[in-house]
Amino acid sequence: MKRQGKREKAQKLFLHALKMDPDYVDALTEFGLFSEEEKDIIQADYLYSKALTISPHNKKALVSRDRTLPLVEEIDQRFFSIIDSKVRKVLSIPKGNSALRRVMEESYYHHIYHTVAIEGNTLTLAEIRHIIETRYAVPGKSLEEQNEVIGMHAAMKYVNTTLLSRIGSVSLPDVLEIHRRVLGYVDPVEGGRFRTTQVFVGHHVPPHPRDVEKQMLEFVQWINSEDAMGLHPVEFAALAHYKLVYIHPFVDGNGRTSRLLMNLILMQAGYPPITIRKEQRAEYYHALEVANEGDVRPFIRLIAKCTETTLDMLLFATTEHSLNRLMQWPLRIYYPR
Repeated sequence: MKRQGKREKAQKLFLHALKMDPDYVDALTEFGLFSEEEKDIIQADYLYSKALTISPHNKKALVSRDRTLPLVEEIDQRFFSIIDSKVRKVLSIPKGNSALRRVMEESYYHHIYHTVAIEGNTLTLAEIRHIIETRYAVPGKSLEEQNEVIGMHAAMKYVNTTLLSRIGSVSLPDVLEIHRRVLGYVDPVEGGRFRTTQVFVGHHVPPHPRDVEKQMLEFVQWINSEDAMGLHPVEFAALAHYKLVYIHPFVDGNGRTSRLLMNLILMQAGYPPITIRKEQRAEYYHALEVANEGDVRPFIRLIAKCTETTLDMLLFATTEHSLNRLMQWPLRIYYPR
Protein backbone atom coordinates (compact mmCIF):
# COMPACT_ATOMS: atom_id res chain seq x y z
CA MET A 1 0.00 0.00 0.00
CA LYS A 2 2.85 2.36 0.83
CA ARG A 3 4.49 1.53 -2.49
CA GLN A 4 1.26 2.44 -4.28
CA GLY A 5 1.55 5.91 -2.84
CA LYS A 6 -1.62 5.72 -0.75
CA ARG A 7 0.12 7.49 2.11
CA GLU A 8 -2.91 8.98 3.80
CA LYS A 9 -4.81 5.70 3.89
CA ALA A 10 -1.74 3.86 5.17
CA GLN A 11 -1.38 6.33 8.03
CA LYS A 12 -5.04 5.92 8.99
CA LEU A 13 -4.60 2.14 9.06
CA PHE A 14 -1.55 2.41 11.31
CA LEU A 15 -3.41 4.74 13.67
CA HIS A 16 -6.42 2.43 13.73
CA ALA A 17 -4.24 -0.60 14.49
CA LEU A 18 -2.56 1.22 17.38
CA LYS A 19 -5.88 2.47 18.69
CA MET A 20 -7.07 -1.14 18.83
CA ASP A 21 -3.81 -2.29 20.44
CA PRO A 22 -1.40 0.48 21.59
CA ASP A 23 1.23 -2.14 22.45
CA TYR A 24 1.30 -3.80 19.00
CA VAL A 25 5.09 -3.81 18.50
CA ASP A 26 5.06 -4.65 14.79
CA ALA A 27 2.60 -1.84 14.08
CA LEU A 28 4.72 0.61 16.09
CA THR A 29 7.85 -0.37 14.20
CA GLU A 30 6.23 -0.29 10.77
CA PHE A 31 4.58 3.04 11.53
CA GLY A 32 8.04 4.27 12.55
CA LEU A 33 9.44 3.26 9.17
CA PHE A 34 6.49 4.94 7.47
CA SER A 35 7.14 8.12 9.50
CA GLU A 36 10.80 8.09 8.46
CA GLU A 37 9.74 7.95 4.83
CA GLU A 38 7.50 10.94 5.56
CA LYS A 39 10.56 12.76 6.98
CA ASP A 40 9.04 12.85 10.49
CA ILE A 41 12.14 11.65 12.32
CA ILE A 42 10.94 12.68 15.78
CA GLN A 43 7.69 10.71 15.39
CA ALA A 44 9.62 7.70 14.04
CA ASP A 45 12.06 7.76 16.95
CA TYR A 46 9.20 7.99 19.44
CA LEU A 47 7.51 4.95 17.88
CA TYR A 48 10.72 2.89 17.93
CA SER A 49 11.31 3.95 21.53
CA LYS A 50 7.82 2.85 22.53
CA ALA A 51 8.25 -0.47 20.71
CA LEU A 52 11.49 -1.09 22.62
CA THR A 53 9.82 -0.24 25.93
CA ILE A 54 7.41 -3.10 25.23
CA SER A 55 9.90 -5.45 23.54
CA PRO A 56 13.48 -4.39 24.45
CA HIS A 57 15.15 -6.93 22.13
CA ASN A 58 13.09 -6.35 19.01
CA LYS A 59 15.76 -6.39 16.29
CA LYS A 60 13.98 -4.17 13.76
CA ALA A 61 13.18 -1.53 16.38
CA LEU A 62 16.76 -1.62 17.75
CA VAL A 63 18.31 -1.13 14.31
CA SER A 64 15.85 1.63 13.44
CA ARG A 65 16.35 3.44 16.76
CA ASP A 66 20.12 3.40 16.28
CA ARG A 67 19.49 5.25 13.05
CA THR A 68 17.05 7.88 14.34
CA LEU A 69 18.40 8.64 17.83
CA PRO A 70 21.44 10.72 16.75
CA LEU A 71 19.27 12.60 14.26
CA VAL A 72 16.70 13.44 16.92
CA GLU A 73 19.39 14.54 19.38
CA GLU A 74 20.77 16.87 16.70
CA ILE A 75 17.28 18.30 16.05
CA ASP A 76 16.74 18.92 19.78
CA GLN A 77 20.12 20.60 20.22
CA ARG A 78 19.49 22.79 17.19
CA PHE A 79 16.21 23.93 18.74
CA PHE A 80 17.99 24.74 22.02
CA SER A 81 20.50 26.82 20.05
CA ILE A 82 17.68 28.80 18.43
CA ILE A 83 16.17 29.43 21.87
CA ASP A 84 19.55 30.52 23.27
CA SER A 85 19.93 33.00 20.43
CA LYS A 86 16.54 34.53 21.21
CA VAL A 87 17.35 34.68 24.93
CA ARG A 88 20.47 36.70 24.12
CA LYS A 89 18.35 39.12 22.09
CA VAL A 90 15.90 39.56 24.96
CA LEU A 91 18.74 40.05 27.44
CA SER A 92 20.11 42.81 25.22
CA ILE A 93 16.98 44.92 25.73
CA PRO A 94 17.77 47.82 28.10
CA LYS A 95 16.53 47.15 31.60
CA GLY A 96 14.34 50.23 31.67
CA ASN A 97 12.55 49.46 28.40
CA SER A 98 8.92 50.42 29.06
CA ALA A 99 7.49 48.07 26.42
CA LEU A 100 9.27 45.10 27.94
CA ARG A 101 8.09 45.95 31.41
CA ARG A 102 4.49 46.35 30.21
CA VAL A 103 4.46 42.99 28.46
CA MET A 104 6.05 41.27 31.48
CA GLU A 105 3.44 42.79 33.78
CA GLU A 106 0.66 41.69 31.42
CA SER A 107 2.13 38.19 31.20
CA TYR A 108 1.84 37.97 34.99
CA TYR A 109 -1.95 37.96 34.81
CA HIS A 110 -1.91 35.65 31.81
CA HIS A 111 0.28 33.17 33.66
CA ILE A 112 -2.09 33.00 36.62
CA TYR A 113 -5.07 32.71 34.29
CA HIS A 114 -3.64 29.81 32.29
CA THR A 115 -2.03 27.92 35.18
CA VAL A 116 -5.35 27.72 37.05
CA ALA A 117 -7.49 27.35 33.91
CA ILE A 118 -5.48 24.33 32.75
CA GLU A 119 -6.74 22.60 35.89
CA GLY A 120 -10.36 23.61 35.39
CA ASN A 121 -10.69 27.05 36.98
CA THR A 122 -13.43 29.00 35.16
CA LEU A 123 -12.47 32.58 36.10
CA THR A 124 -11.82 34.89 33.15
CA LEU A 125 -8.63 36.89 32.67
CA ALA A 126 -10.52 40.11 33.51
CA GLU A 127 -11.90 38.58 36.72
CA ILE A 128 -8.43 37.43 37.77
CA ARG A 129 -7.04 40.90 37.17
CA HIS A 130 -9.91 42.37 39.24
CA ILE A 131 -9.21 40.01 42.18
CA ILE A 132 -5.48 40.79 42.25
CA GLU A 133 -5.75 44.53 41.71
CA THR A 134 -8.71 45.30 43.99
CA ARG A 135 -8.54 42.45 46.54
CA TYR A 136 -12.33 42.22 46.17
CA ALA A 137 -14.23 39.06 45.32
CA VAL A 138 -16.08 38.62 42.03
CA PRO A 139 -19.81 38.26 42.78
CA GLY A 140 -21.42 35.01 41.72
CA LYS A 141 -18.12 33.17 41.27
CA SER A 142 -16.76 30.26 43.27
CA LEU A 143 -14.78 31.41 46.31
CA GLU A 144 -12.54 28.36 45.97
CA GLU A 145 -11.59 29.38 42.44
CA GLN A 146 -10.91 32.93 43.58
CA ASN A 147 -8.77 31.63 46.44
CA GLU A 148 -6.75 29.62 43.91
CA VAL A 149 -5.89 32.90 42.19
CA ILE A 150 -4.92 34.59 45.47
CA GLY A 151 -2.73 31.59 46.31
CA MET A 152 -0.94 31.74 42.96
CA HIS A 153 -0.38 35.47 43.40
CA ALA A 154 1.17 34.88 46.85
CA ALA A 155 3.35 32.01 45.62
CA MET A 156 4.62 33.97 42.61
CA LYS A 157 5.59 36.91 44.82
CA TYR A 158 7.46 34.53 47.12
CA VAL A 159 9.36 32.95 44.22
CA ASN A 160 10.27 36.33 42.78
CA THR A 161 11.37 38.10 45.95
CA THR A 162 12.86 35.25 48.00
CA LEU A 163 14.08 32.39 45.82
CA LEU A 164 15.17 33.94 42.54
CA SER A 165 18.63 35.01 43.71
CA ARG A 166 19.41 31.70 45.43
CA ILE A 167 20.77 29.72 42.46
CA GLY A 168 21.69 26.15 43.29
CA SER A 169 20.24 26.21 46.78
CA VAL A 170 16.57 25.25 46.50
CA SER A 171 15.67 23.38 49.67
CA LEU A 172 12.82 21.09 50.62
CA PRO A 173 11.35 23.80 52.91
CA ASP A 174 11.40 26.14 49.88
CA VAL A 175 9.28 23.72 47.84
CA LEU A 176 6.92 23.25 50.78
CA GLU A 177 6.65 27.02 51.20
CA ILE A 178 5.76 27.48 47.53
CA HIS A 179 3.03 24.88 47.94
CA ARG A 180 1.83 26.37 51.22
CA ARG A 181 1.15 29.63 49.43
CA VAL A 182 -0.33 27.96 46.34
CA LEU A 183 -2.87 25.99 48.39
CA GLY A 184 -2.99 28.03 51.59
CA TYR A 185 -6.11 30.04 50.71
CA VAL A 186 -8.02 26.99 49.48
CA ASP A 187 -6.92 24.36 52.00
CA PRO A 188 -4.65 25.78 54.72
CA VAL A 189 -4.47 22.40 56.45
CA GLU A 190 -2.94 20.62 53.43
CA GLY A 191 -0.90 23.58 52.19
CA GLY A 192 2.82 22.89 52.61
CA ARG A 193 2.25 19.34 53.84
CA PHE A 194 2.97 16.01 52.15
CA ARG A 195 -0.04 13.84 51.39
CA THR A 196 -0.82 10.99 53.77
CA THR A 197 -3.05 9.03 51.37
CA GLN A 198 -2.48 7.19 48.11
CA VAL A 199 -3.54 9.09 45.01
CA PHE A 200 -4.04 8.06 41.39
CA VAL A 201 -3.42 10.33 38.40
CA GLY A 202 -4.93 8.77 35.29
CA HIS A 203 -2.93 5.60 34.63
CA HIS A 204 -0.08 6.84 36.83
CA VAL A 205 0.22 5.56 40.40
CA PRO A 206 2.48 7.97 42.34
CA PRO A 207 4.70 6.69 45.17
CA HIS A 208 3.13 5.43 48.38
CA PRO A 209 2.73 8.17 51.03
CA ARG A 210 5.43 6.58 53.20
CA ASP A 211 7.93 7.03 50.35
CA VAL A 212 7.08 10.62 49.47
CA GLU A 213 9.45 12.42 51.85
CA LYS A 214 12.40 10.21 50.86
CA GLN A 215 11.75 10.77 47.16
CA MET A 216 11.35 14.51 47.69
CA LEU A 217 14.69 14.68 49.51
CA GLU A 218 16.29 12.88 46.56
CA PHE A 219 14.50 15.25 44.18
CA VAL A 220 15.84 18.35 45.95
CA GLN A 221 19.33 16.83 46.02
CA TRP A 222 19.09 16.34 42.26
CA ILE A 223 17.90 19.94 41.66
CA ASN A 224 21.00 21.28 43.39
CA SER A 225 23.41 18.81 41.76
CA GLU A 226 26.06 19.71 39.21
CA ASP A 227 24.54 17.16 36.82
CA ALA A 228 21.17 18.93 36.85
CA MET A 229 22.60 22.43 36.63
CA GLY A 230 24.85 21.29 33.78
CA LEU A 231 21.81 20.56 31.61
CA HIS A 232 20.41 23.08 29.17
CA PRO A 233 18.13 25.37 31.26
CA VAL A 234 14.99 24.35 29.34
CA GLU A 235 15.74 20.66 29.79
CA PHE A 236 16.58 21.20 33.48
CA ALA A 237 13.35 23.13 34.09
CA ALA A 238 11.21 20.59 32.21
CA LEU A 239 12.72 17.64 34.07
CA ALA A 240 12.23 19.37 37.43
CA HIS A 241 8.57 19.94 36.55
CA TYR A 242 8.12 16.33 35.45
CA LYS A 243 9.92 14.77 38.41
CA LEU A 244 7.82 16.74 40.90
CA VAL A 245 4.47 15.87 39.33
CA TYR A 246 5.62 12.24 39.03
CA ILE A 247 6.14 12.08 42.81
CA HIS A 248 2.87 14.00 43.26
CA PRO A 249 3.76 14.80 46.88
CA PHE A 250 0.66 16.82 47.71
CA VAL A 251 -3.07 16.17 47.85
CA ASP A 252 -3.68 19.11 45.50
CA GLY A 253 -1.70 21.88 43.81
CA ASN A 254 1.04 19.64 42.39
CA GLY A 255 0.78 21.05 38.86
CA ARG A 256 0.75 24.69 39.94
CA THR A 257 3.72 24.12 42.25
CA SER A 258 5.63 22.27 39.52
CA ARG A 259 5.06 25.03 36.99
CA LEU A 260 6.28 27.64 39.47
CA LEU A 261 9.40 25.60 40.21
CA MET A 262 9.99 25.21 36.47
CA ASN A 263 9.80 28.99 36.00
CA LEU A 264 12.10 29.59 38.98
CA ILE A 265 14.78 27.46 37.29
CA LEU A 266 14.30 29.25 33.98
CA MET A 267 14.48 32.71 35.56
CA GLN A 268 17.60 31.79 37.53
CA ALA A 269 19.22 30.98 34.18
CA GLY A 270 18.19 34.36 32.73
CA TYR A 271 15.16 33.09 30.82
CA PRO A 272 11.72 34.68 31.06
CA PRO A 273 8.97 32.80 32.92
CA ILE A 274 6.86 30.81 30.50
CA THR A 275 3.18 29.95 30.32
CA ILE A 276 1.59 26.67 29.31
CA ARG A 277 -1.67 27.88 27.84
CA LYS A 278 -5.00 26.27 28.65
CA GLU A 279 -5.41 25.56 24.91
CA GLN A 280 -2.38 23.28 25.26
CA ARG A 281 -4.00 21.26 28.04
CA ALA A 282 -4.46 18.07 25.99
CA GLU A 283 -0.93 18.25 24.58
CA TYR A 284 0.48 18.99 28.06
CA TYR A 285 -1.19 16.04 29.78
CA HIS A 286 -0.43 13.71 26.87
CA ALA A 287 3.27 14.62 27.06
CA LEU A 288 3.22 13.85 30.79
CA GLU A 289 1.59 10.49 30.10
CA VAL A 290 4.24 9.68 27.49
CA ALA A 291 6.91 10.62 30.03
CA ASN A 292 5.35 8.24 32.54
CA GLU A 293 5.67 5.53 29.88
CA GLY A 294 9.41 6.18 29.70
CA ASP A 295 10.01 8.92 27.10
CA VAL A 296 10.31 12.37 28.64
CA ARG A 297 11.59 14.03 25.45
CA PRO A 298 8.14 15.07 24.11
CA PHE A 299 7.53 16.90 27.38
CA ILE A 300 10.90 18.67 27.15
CA ARG A 301 10.05 19.68 23.58
CA LEU A 302 6.70 21.09 24.71
CA ILE A 303 8.41 23.23 27.35
CA ALA A 304 10.96 24.32 24.74
CA LYS A 305 8.12 25.31 22.40
CA CYS A 306 6.46 27.33 25.18
CA THR A 307 9.81 28.99 25.91
CA GLU A 308 10.27 30.01 22.29
CA THR A 309 6.69 31.35 22.15
CA THR A 310 7.37 33.55 25.18
CA LEU A 311 10.64 34.83 23.72
CA ASP A 312 8.98 35.61 20.40
CA MET A 313 6.26 37.54 22.22
CA LEU A 314 8.83 39.62 24.13
CA LEU A 315 10.86 40.36 21.01
CA PHE A 316 7.77 41.30 19.01
CA ALA A 317 6.56 43.62 21.78
CA THR A 318 9.90 45.42 21.94
CA THR A 319 10.88 45.69 18.28
CA GLU A 320 11.77 49.38 18.73
CA HIS A 321 14.65 48.69 21.11
CA SER A 322 18.32 48.86 20.11
CA LEU A 323 20.39 45.67 20.12
CA ASN A 324 23.72 47.51 20.15
CA ARG A 325 24.65 46.70 23.74
CA LEU A 326 24.20 43.62 25.86
CA MET A 327 22.96 44.24 29.38
CA GLN A 328 22.76 41.14 31.57
CA TRP A 329 19.90 41.37 34.03
CA PRO A 330 17.55 38.86 35.67
CA LEU A 331 14.11 38.46 34.13
CA ARG A 332 11.58 38.38 36.93
CA ILE A 333 7.88 37.71 37.15
CA TYR A 334 6.75 41.28 37.69
CA TYR A 335 3.78 41.55 39.99
CA PRO A 336 1.48 44.41 40.94
CA ARG A 337 2.62 46.45 43.90
